[in-house]
This record gives sequence, structure tokens and C-alpha cells, in this order.
Amino acid sequence: MNYPASFKALEKDKDTLSDSPKNILVTGTAGFIGSHVAHRLLDQGHTVTGIDNLNDYYDVNLKKARLARLTERPNYQHALIDLCDRDAIDAVFQKHQPQRVIHLAAQAGVRYAATNPHAYTSANVTGFLHILEGARHFPVEHLVYASTSSVYGANTAMPFREDQSTEHPLTLYAATKKANEMMAHSYAHLYDIPCTGLRFFTVYGPWGRPDMALFLFTRAILAGEPIKVFNHGHHKRSFTYIDDIVDGVVSISERPAMADPSWNGNHPNPATSSAPYRLFNIGNQEPVELLRYIEVLEECLGLSATMELLPLQPGDVPDTEADVSTLSEVTGLIPKVPVEEGVRKFVEWYRAYYQV
Repeated sequence: MNYPASFKALEKDKDTLSDSPKNILVTGTAGFIGSHVAHRLLDQGHTVTGIDNLNDYYDVNLKKARLARLTERPNYQHALIDLCDRDAIDAVFQKHQPQRVIHLAAQAGVRYAATNPHAYTSANVTGFLHILEGARHFPVEHLVYASTSSVYGANTAMPFREDQSTEHPLTLYAATKKANEMMAHSYAHLYDIPCTGLRFFTVYGPWGRPDMALFLFTRAILAGEPIKVFNHGHHKRSFTYIDDIVDGVVSISERPAMADPSWNGNHPNPATSSAPYRLFNIGNQEPVELLRYIEVLEECLGLSATMELLPLQPGDVPDTEADVSTLSEVTGLIPKVPVEEGVRKFVEWYRAYYQV
């Protein structure tokens, strides 16, 4: 994506915000990405207030274990509340007066919507509205929120760029994340709140989610059970290691979104705005076929998988490939951890955590 040199220079100058410790609100800190981001911020000397309701979408004990590692650290405080509790969210903003907000809590997973669609609109739409309202009434210097590569939906033009169409989501999860992007833009425009959305691409790594492929495959292979391999294993994904995701989240959080002086309503760029609003992809630029991903896992486990080859599931896309040139232009970062290294680190964590 091509932006004026002056605009890119201005955005790079925003990294001065990281010079002093901040009071940062992070939602979803008992979750996979949220817990990793909170640890990084604490390592940098910031004070972190975490929000999570410890719901039972997946193993609550894993969420409690992630949270226990945070609560034993100085400068971390936790609020056990639900995003849908408007009064509780307002109270957190009023009490802690965060300077930045990193909103990572959501109802995740694309297939769960088939059985519980209301969970997505409650957490992802109503919950996000409460975060936006908090940022409006208790002004913050930057609101960063998680979006997803799933918003590209039926778009098949590879690699995915932030200025491409995202008008055809294929799942309710993707639709709610697209709604988040539109809601954030309206608040950026109406209330001058700097808002940045981050489109994550297939995140994996230690302390990951049990509903994700790597976790499911590892558990099944160790148990000697077959694994379900959709699209016969031929689809590709921009598998992105958690450390690369955290690098991007934290770096972008230090650079509040700015209005793009070259933005033109006659030829609107979806990724920027005349309001302080931005969108970024964060994903590995080297997509990997699922069969290769499984092969790497087999090598790390020292075991062979029994594969049940199945057709592509409804709502799944054949391939994803991230264009992160905009992220690189603004931050200098390019997600680059290869699956050979990332899967190995996950397996090491899994064996240690589950004592396998």
C-alpha cells in the first residue's frame, strides 16, 4: 500500500509514546493473545489492568493458569467482569483511567457460531460498544483492537491487503469483526478517538487455544487418535507465531492512529481515513500448506499422524496470505518466525504443561 512519505514519517515519530510507563487496559488477559501481550507490557514497565470473564468456551483451567502467571506479577490488576456489563466496564475506566486500551477479548472461533450465534453479537458487538464508550467518556490516547483475516471472506486476491474489499464475510464471526472496524471508524470520526484495528492471521504458539488446529492435532496424535484434515490438507494459511503478533500489537499501540492527509472521499481507501483511524495486517508473509504444517508437527512429536481427509468446511476459505508492507513501513516489523521453529516451541510447551 502506498502512502505519502510525509504520512509514514509522521506515524513513525509516534514511537516516542513508549518512552515513559503507561497505564494500559488490556481485555482478554486470560486468553491466548491477551495474556502474552500483558506480559510484554509488564516487561516494559507499564501498569496493566486486565479484563476477562473466564467463560467456558474452552478449558477454564487453561485460562486460570494463564491468569495466575499474570496476577503474581507486580503492576498487574485484574477485573473479573463481562464485556456486556456496561456499568462494570464504565467503572473500570473511571477507576483506572487508562491511557491506552488494547482490546483483545472476543468470542472467538468461526464454527461455534453455528450453535451459539448470540454469543458473538453479545461479546463482539455489544461488548466492543462498551469499550468504545469507555474510551469516549474517559479519553484515551489510543484504542487498539483485534480484528481478523477472516474479514477478507470471499475475496480471493492474494496476498490480502488492507485496502482491499472486505464486504463479503463468510462467517458470523468475521461479520462481527467487520462491524468492529466500522464502529471504530464512526467513533474516530465523531469523537476524535485514535482507533487502530489489527487483522490477525492464524495465530499459534505456547499457551494457545485448544480449539485451534495445532492444539487439536497435537492432542490427538499423542493419544494415537486420527486427526480431521479439511480440504484434504491442501489449503494454505499465513500461520503466525505469537511473538510476532505481540511485537506488532505493542509496537502499533505506541503509534496512535492519525488522520491521513491524502485521504480522498472520491476514492476512499478503506485502511485509512480523514479521521484518526487505521487498519493493519499482522501475519506471516510465507503461507504454509496444512499438510506441511502437519508434517512439521509429526517431526517435532516424533510420531506419525493418522489423517481423516475431509472436504473444505462451510465458511472456511481455501487460502490466506498476508501483505504486511504497511506494518513494515510504519513499525519496521515483518512477522518471520517459521513454522519449524514455532511448532517446536509449541510442542515443548505442550509437553511441559500437560506433562506428556
